[in-house]
Amino acid sequence: MRFLRVLCLTAAFLPPWALAQVPSPHAIDIPPWFTEGLLEIPDDVRDAARQGKRLMLYFGQDGCPYCKALMQTNFSQKKIVDKTRRHFVAIALNLWGDREVTWTDGRTLSEKELARALKVQFTPTLLFLDERGAVVVRLNGYYAPHRFEPVLDYVAGKMEKKLPLAEYLAANARESASPELADEAFFLKPPYDLRRGRAAKPLAVLFETPHCSACDELHREGFKRAEVKRLLAKFDVVRFSLADRAEVVTPAGAKTNGEAWGRVLGIAYTPSVVFFDGAREVLRVEAYLRPFHFASALEYVSSGAYREEPSFQRFIQARAERMRERGETVDLWK
Repeated sequence: MRFLRVLCLTAAFLPPWALAQVPSPHAIDIPPWFTEGLLEIPDDVRDAARQGKRLMLYFGQDGCPYCKALMQTNFSQKKIVDKTRRHFVAIALNLWGDREVTWTDGRTLSEKELARALKVQFTPTLLFLDERGAVVVRLNGYYAPHRFEPVLDYVAGKMEKKLPLAEYLAANARESASPELADEAFFLKPPYDLRRGRAAKPLAVLFETPHCSACDELHREGFKRAEVKRLLAKFDVVRFSLADRAEVVTPAGAKTNGEAWGRVLGIAYTPSVVFFDGAREVLRVEAYLRPFHFASALEYVSSGAYREEPSFQRFIQARAERMRERGETVDLWK
């Protein structure tokens, strides 16, 4: 019956959206070594464990340049492909899909319902599950090859039992970048009391590290865009390094320091931006973003759109359509 169930599953096709993110069985061109699986995740976890592997779930969508980069850049490199196939069973899920998936808690949901339940806000999102079905690493967005490969080593080596991913990446993701943190005039200065009053702006908390090429690019390109500058003016922006000992009072009123707060928030990637409205985190960007998507995140939070539209991806689609209607060019990668 399970075999028949798999054969009978079909994808539902909806009208194209502005970004050509049309639901289909899979997003972008999925490598042939990905498996269909049974989409009964507890069984898929056990099947992977019997092979001495772990399960890797990928959420993607058509029209996503970061999904394309993952497939065409990361999964075109033999070393990464060999490592992924040797240590993982990979299954692709569609952010907007209708195939039924049985999750680890026994619930049966459509792909899009599961994405909502798991609060998938960025594509690609990758979930790495251990032998019991627990998510041991979650990548919310695109990791370039020099960072993605160490993540594979971390999960394959079951390093989550020994040290946080951020520490492992700091020691193993080598890149050519500035040894110094760049500064910006709009960063808040100490003392850092981040509790929000009624009339306060929303808060953007940036975490960076030295020797971080993506951090350098954010300062060199992202912060220099006129649209990004305009939207950043609507925020209080504070920056910490992952080794920052500066004292901080968090939006929730806890007294700590930048380094400890980063650990509490589970920051594993730099640059990461965590957005707060009052004491509540409402969105975080923790992967490589080009200026269009970074500006979209700023507008999503500053406008309060997240209160009415819980899907960041749907917000991006609507925003791009409005821009096109005004005659503006929408380029997802520039």
